[in-house]
Amino acid sequence: MEKLEQLINNQTKDWSLDQEFYKDKEIFDLEIEKIYMNSWLLAGHESQIPNTGDYFLFNLLSESVIIIRGKDGVIRALMNVCRHRGSHVCLESQGNVKRLTCPYHAWTYNLEGALVAAQNLSNKIDKNNLSLHNCSIDVIEGLILINFADNPSSLAMMKQELSEPMQMFGMKDLKIAAHRNYSIEANWKLTVENYNECYHCAPAHPEYAKSHSLKYDESSNEYQSAQNIMMETLAACGMKDYEINADYDVQVESQEQYAYGRYALFGGYITGSEDGKALAPLIGEIIEYNPGASDFSLGPVSFLLSYSDHVVAYVFTPVSHETSQCDVYWMVDKDAKEDRDYDLERLIWLWDVTTKADERIIANNQKGVNSRKYTSGPFSEKESTEKRFISWYLDQLRETL
Repeated sequence: MEKLEQLINNQTKDWSLDQEFYKDKEIFDLEIEKIYMNSWLLAGHESQIPNTGDYFLFNLLSESVIIIRGKDGVIRALMNVCRHRGSHVCLESQGNVKRLTCPYHAWTYNLEGALVAAQNLSNKIDKNNLSLHNCSIDVIEGLILINFADNPSSLAMMKQELSEPMQMFGMKDLKIAAHRNYSIEANWKLTVENYNECYHCAPAHPEYAKSHSLKYDESSNEYQSAQNIMMETLAACGMKDYEINADYDVQVESQEQYAYGRYALFGGYITGSEDGKALAPLIGEIIEYNPGASDFSLGPVSFLLSYSDHVVAYVFTPVSHETSQCDVYWMVDKDAKEDRDYDLERLIWLWDVTTKADERIIANNQKGVNSRKYTSGPFSEKESTEKRFISWYLDQLRETL
């Protein structure tokens, strides 16, 4: 702890982190306990489990969670750990079950996680005390979030602030059209840092940069001109102007962090497509395509990017201290049919090609960070969200001292 305290105190404000924060395994273990085991994580969408007994797994390092719909229609998060001797109960990544039966000794649980059968178990043992452990769960406009903490931070302010923009995009009435998993050979913080800034967008992502104004500084004429056009057409498209905690200036203790903002697409682009043309039917309350994209932050490592006709979700999780995972979900209106209403390859093109480029970019970043010659450097004025993330991260570690 003395070493960590010294590292934190020596960290230069508004500079990238010192090398040890990206390489030290003890710091990594501390991050998992303090950040990942205490943050709300986007696990999926309720459309994945529409029927009684439908489930899917959410895995993070040594933890596995069964997200399941019970007979009462309620979605629960049950730890995938048998109360007998600890075996995983569900081995398939998704499915439908009438009961949850452990494949090892056939201990059987109902869809709510209660133990209902355990052959040869003494009658003196109270089965009521052997239910599957629960994981904290909440559903916000169809989005399923989980938290491993016994006393998780509150989502009350996030729900209050983000419900209206989420309803505008019809989040509850979406479905997952595609899910891709990307393995990134880098520390998890480098993946989140990369997502949090668009300083690299122009040089590193030509496909993205030709259509999205965020590549420019927000004070630039190019950005402001595109922004004005987008805002002028917002109401006619059935949309409202929201800017919610965009600078993360509201951080309330015991409340999960959140934010929402919107920026413009360039002329000729009405959504995040290769040719600028529509990708899918309009979603939510939107009645006409608006040339813009909206960002949602749901905690520190879960994000949404929302267009007029689809939503892209990003979740960043660690695999080891130098390997990470990026899960990307493409969501469209629940009634949209593939090949009739949208072409899957066109739908995923932009963020698939962009994320594949990020795989290389971030891995190269880690390689440089590993060098004995690496030293931290100053953030640019276009990396304000990066500065906030690093400041928040260091505050989390300080709380462990």
